Amino acid sequence: MKAVALKRYLPSSHPESLLDVELPDPVPQGRDLLVRVHAISVNPVDVKVRAPKDKTESSPRVLGWDASGVVEATGPDVKLFKRGDAVYYAGSLVRPGCDSELHLVDERIVGPKPKSLDDAQAAALPLTSLTAYEAFFDRCAIDPGGRHSGRTLLLINGAGGVGSIAIQLARLAGLRVIATASRPESQQWCRDMGAHHVINHRENIPQQLAGLDIPEVDYVFNTVDTAGYWDTMCDVIKPFGRMVSIVESSQPLDLSRLMGKSVSFSWELMFTRSRFQTPDMEEQHRALKQVVEWIDTGRLRTTLTETLSPINASNLRAAHARLESGKMVGKLVLAGWR
Repeated sequence: MKAVALKRYLPSSHPESLLDVELPDPVPQGRDLLVRVHAISVNPVDVKVRAPKDKTESSPRVLGWDASGVVEATGPDVKLFKRGDAVYYAGSLVRPGCDSELHLVDERIVGPKPKSLDDAQAAALPLTSLTAYEAFFDRCAIDPGGRHSGRTLLLINGAGGVGSIAIQLARLAGLRVIATASRPESQQWCRDMGAHHVINHRENIPQQLAGLDIPEVDYVFNTVDTAGYWDTMCDVIKPFGRMVSIVESSQPLDLSRLMGKSVSFSWELMFTRSRFQTPDMEEQHRALKQVVEWIDTGRLRTTLTETLSPINASNLRAAHARLESGKMVGKLVLAGWR
């Protein structure tokens, strides 16, 4: 099968940072699906894993954690899918990635592809949808059915891949969404996704919230810089509020700042279930099915903004460079092999 892989960890501008390779076709075992990949998406995790370091792989390492395709074969214990089913999923960090023509993935973290979307539109969604879904409905215990309607959410960095779907999920749950963005095009994108208010994260956030007559918020979701916005998050969260972040911190966080308000802080990593094979792993299958229902009934929309074709090393290097620029709005997808 064709694949894009790395052997050395190099800058995206280096012609050998990602390579076109031929690899043996994988064979499904247990609850594996063998998926013929039609489209893939890039995420910050791809850039982070590929980042330059003094390390060499003995065999090609395939990255990629967003895919849409069709089930080619199944392992003997598969219960949820059959050959020919169209699927979408994010995969696992502890297995080869999906930047390959054929890919193995545990069926418990796979969803049926939305019928109303093509492969490129579907491939934009799994990782970010699962991240925002778990952040809100698991970590923050927000009711997707609207029981917490009217509560306020500060979403720091609303125009990225996670932020784009997070705005929509928060609106679906009835929250009042204040998203941050710094450039006119990213601010407009947040409004297009449904944010009630858009403020600038490069300016004083508490002052901007006060100007909206929202001095404190019920929830904070940080998708860009935990340590950099920690004091701001602590300042604007309400008593008994909940904060969640998807960005690891290289600096210690002063959790004592949360005690006076009895605030909860959580990390969210959608790879936790697959990495540790948790007993509730199939929750990701159910979450992806729920997202499909919302997509196919028009309550959510794809966050795809750009498509490159075909899937090859040159286009993937360009995609990594786009993410590294810090100016990506929505999601970038690669579709089709040649």
